[in-house]
Amino acid sequence: MGRSRTVDWEDPAVSAGAVGQHSGLDFLREMQAGRLPAPPISATLGMTLEEVEYGRVVFALVPGEEHYNPIGSVHGGVYATMLDSAAGCAVQSVLPQGTGYTSLDLNVKFLRPVTVDTGKIRAVGTVLNSGRRTALAQAELFDSADRLLAHTTSSCLLFAV
Repeated sequence: MGRSRTVDWEDPAVSAGAVGQHSGLDFLREMQAGRLPAPPISATLGMTLEEVEYGRVVFALVPGEEHYNPIGSVHGGVYATMLDSAAGCAVQSVLPQGTGYTSLDLNVKFLRPVTVDTGKIRAVGTVLNSGRRTALAQAELFDSADRLLAHTTSSCLLFAV
C-alpha cells in the first residue's frame, strides 16, 4: 500500500509583496511569528524557521521517508534546500529596508547520511561578509547531537527592491 502526505500552504505573493516594506530582519521575524506566510517550500519539506537574529538564522526539519532518495537516505537536495535557505536568510537578516538578495552560488559538502532515525536536523546560517553588492554566508547542518552533517558557502547578489 502506498503512503501519502497532504501539503497546505498560503499565497506566496503575500510575503513576496512585503519584502520591500521591512528590513530583512523584521521581515524574517514577521514570518517566524506567523504574521507573514512562510514560503511554500517550507510546507513542502516540513521545514520551520526556528531562530532569527541579525546575521544568523536556524531552520529545522524532522526527516521522513518523503525526503528519501532511491538508496534509502535523505536526498541531497533536501540538505541543499535547508542550507540554501539558512545561508540566504542569514544574508536577508542584515539587509536594510528596500534591499533584496538572490543566491549566486551554493557549494555544498555532504559529510554524513541522514535517515528517519537521525531525528531533528538544524541548518544554522551565518553571514561571513556583507558588502554593497554581494554577501558571503555559510550554513552548517547538524543533528541533535550537534554532529556536522553538511556544510555550504553561498555568495549572494544584493539589489534594490
